[in-house]
Amino acid sequence: MGIALDLDMPEGWHASLAALDWQHDLGVDDVVGDTPVNAYDLPERAEWRSPAAAVRPQPAAPAETGPAPADPVAVARASAAGAATLADLHAALADYPHCELKRGARNTVFADGNPLARVLILGEAPGREEDLEGRPFVGRAGQLLDAMFAAIGMGRSHPDAAAALYIFNVMPWRPPQNRDPSPEEIAMMVPFVQRHIDLADPEVIVLMGNTPLFAATGAKGILRARGAWITAFGRPALPMTHPAYLLRNPAAKREAWADLLVLQARLR
Repeated sequence: MGIALDLDMPEGWHASLAALDWQHDLGVDDVVGDTPVNAYDLPERAEWRSPAAAVRPQPAAPAETGPAPADPVAVARASAAGAATLADLHAALADYPHCELKRGARNTVFADGNPLARVLILGEAPGREEDLEGRPFVGRAGQLLDAMFAAIGMGRSHPDAAAALYIFNVMPWRPPQNRDPSPEEIAMMVPFVQRHIDLADPEVIVLMGNTPLFAATGAKGILRARGAWITAFGRPALPMTHPAYLLRNPAAKREAWADLLVLQARLR
């Protein structure tokens, strides 16, 4: 079927295009012009498409996706496991890239005291003085901690390993405004804490405050847990209130003294 098409019709190009679409819908498949054309001499035609279809936007190709983000805890676990010595662990911790607290800290506060000590004190996080000096428990809370343990004949600088202390915090970097570390931040550090304890190999652990209690057990409530032995990181552990809490609540020092006597009795 054929029909003549006048491209010079007065309605213009758009009217001609509309007529062409209408003719196609009626089944017109040949265009008849003024000059005869032998249809048998024409090359095979491609499938006809209307101009509207030619400019129809094509669906966008799916965006390429990059590799899945690394799991911070899995990275910490692998990094800690590769540390054969405390020096290795210190370097691995300093290189760990996934904890945002590191960006605002002056120092990676690793540890203090004697690594051969029978008693390991696990604290919470550095404060301002600890961040500046790069050692745990050096502010007012640290001074009180030293006085508390000196009362039972122990100290971080004691020459006898049996009476010495080894001290480090769950968090090696100071949180802004001394806020509590988040559960996600604590989870990143647990593999390093476990490896640190395994390398130091203490006889007992003192969980000094809510953060180490949470790191060890997944629960807080140091005032309920204090004074009773539990198992944490594979070793006997005694939860105690943090010295900073004792500075704010002097009446609680009596309970802290009772906890020190519990520890002393265990070590005899």
